[in-house]
Amino acid sequence: MITRMSTLFLRTLREDPADAEVPSHKLLVRAGYVRRIAPGIYSWLPLGLRVLRKIEEVVRQEMDAIGGQEIHLPALLPKEPYDATNRWTEYGPTMFRLKDRKGAEYALGPTHEELFALTVKGEYSSYKDYPVVLYQIQTKYRDEERPRAGILRGREFVMKDSYSFDLDDEGLTSAYQLHRDAYTRIFDRLGLNYVIVSATSGAMGGSASEEFLAECETGEDTFVRSTESGFAANVEAVVTPAPPAEPIEGKPAAAVHHTPNTPTIETLVDFLNANTDRKFTAADTLKNVLVKTRQPGAEEWELLAVGVPGDREVDMKRLEASLEPAEVALLEESDFTANPFLVKGYIGPKALQDNGVRYLVDPRVVTGTAWVTGADKTDHHVLDLVCGRDFTPDGTIEAAEVREGDPSPDGKGTLVAARGIEIGHIFQLGRKYADAFGLDALGQDGKPKRITMGSYGVGVSRLVAVIAEQSHDEQGLVWPREVAPADVHVVIAGKDESIWERGEAIAAELDAAGVQVILDDRTVSPGVKFADSELLGVPTILVVGKGLTRGVVEVRDRRSGDRAEVEVDNAVAHVVDVVRG
Repeated sequence: MITRMSTLFLRTLREDPADAEVPSHKLLVRAGYVRRIAPGIYSWLPLGLRVLRKIEEVVRQEMDAIGGQEIHLPALLPKEPYDATNRWTEYGPTMFRLKDRKGAEYALGPTHEELFALTVKGEYSSYKDYPVVLYQIQTKYRDEERPRAGILRGREFVMKDSYSFDLDDEGLTSAYQLHRDAYTRIFDRLGLNYVIVSATSGAMGGSASEEFLAECETGEDTFVRSTESGFAANVEAVVTPAPPAEPIEGKPAAAVHHTPNTPTIETLVDFLNANTDRKFTAADTLKNVLVKTRQPGAEEWELLAVGVPGDREVDMKRLEASLEPAEVALLEESDFTANPFLVKGYIGPKALQDNGVRYLVDPRVVTGTAWVTGADKTDHHVLDLVCGRDFTPDGTIEAAEVREGDPSPDGKGTLVAARGIEIGHIFQLGRKYADAFGLDALGQDGKPKRITMGSYGVGVSRLVAVIAEQSHDEQGLVWPREVAPADVHVVIAGKDESIWERGEAIAAELDAAGVQVILDDRTVSPGVKFADSELLGVPTILVVGKGLTRGVVEVRDRRSGDRAEVEVDNAVAHVVDVVRG
């Protein structure tokens, strides 16, 4: 069926929406693909829904190809399964919660590990039933604190989540690789520029975890990769190589020095270099950052001190990832008042440990290393404080910022940083959820065998925005043919009846040949039609206009910008060849 612009439910905009920050948000709204309903909540209009459905179909084809079976679970979920895995509390404020008229508690599903595990438990009982891969393409809900960037970070979104169920770890490894390969095919078909990086598991649990990130300057995720190897990781998953321990013997004794007006690392280093016969850098200092943490379901906050080399900042995302599922917050003035041993700008390990504050340090703070740090007294610091002699941390934590030029964790080359948008995430969950629900299969030996699971997600609706981020120009969207809302955009550019008749005829012939057609048959100026054809982003534009007097039409390639005049009698065959590649 031909899609006629004269009747299509579409209004394009010439100005960017006021709340739009990134190109995809601006263009998808301007082109009439989506419309905002509330923060993080969008409606899909006809052309946007076409793109979304085409992406779904690519995902569905590749999932079916690895033996996945599609089901559909409810989005409204009872509390009890999430209580069984403790995720009712672990998810915290991100989970939408509600009660029915009888007071029973429910959630709008952010993810479905529990329900999939229970579904399989209810249907399968024998080793002969396994392995199995189930998936769904369904709307999810997460109460994002700061929804932004249109459909890139929304509170309601479409996701493909699949789950593998195997009898042993070897089966899980195989299922994980099948999904990894399927994801590369999906993202290759969508024409995306992406990278696979090591990641953390977070509230999902499990062991192996990798993210697929679409490289994009507007991305919220920072990842790093090695200059000399295939190593790549989300910054939250980077493991800092620890230097070897140093001998303690022969190190100078720790000594407290009067260091007036030195509450910052910069002022401290300047003072020491001006008032001692030694040269110091920020990397010689130990910065102690205080936060408070609270476990899911707990009411009380606990103090936590994090020690990092003074030339680095604490990366809150890395810190939060290291402490998940605990909630993390910076201290408020009232916290310092309640704990007078915390002397702002001069906090040291001694007061922390004397007062029972848990103290975790960067992996670079190894036994034998000497530091300049706070002496727990205003305008005083201690020099040559040696780890393992003068203080003993409670452990290490990955919280310091990861920077370009840092050594790669695999020992090959240094790290370079880039930004990306998460488009897929795969996990080897193991038996966390099977243990919670007693998901067993009766083995060949007649004994129960605990099932092991994998979880694999693709942000389907997010992919619409990601493709738009990577495929646009100053004029508008530039869709890959695989997901474009049509194969060809036919523009009737002229008032002569002969032009209209030929445009209608070409559109009808293309439609009969199985080509998806958008026909601009509106009674507006050619300039408006051309601008809209570029904004909408259909990969091939066919213009029926003044060239008809010479027996030609113009065919434009939206991606390359190339234009070619084609004999009108060959136009349909030419476009069919282009579309079918």
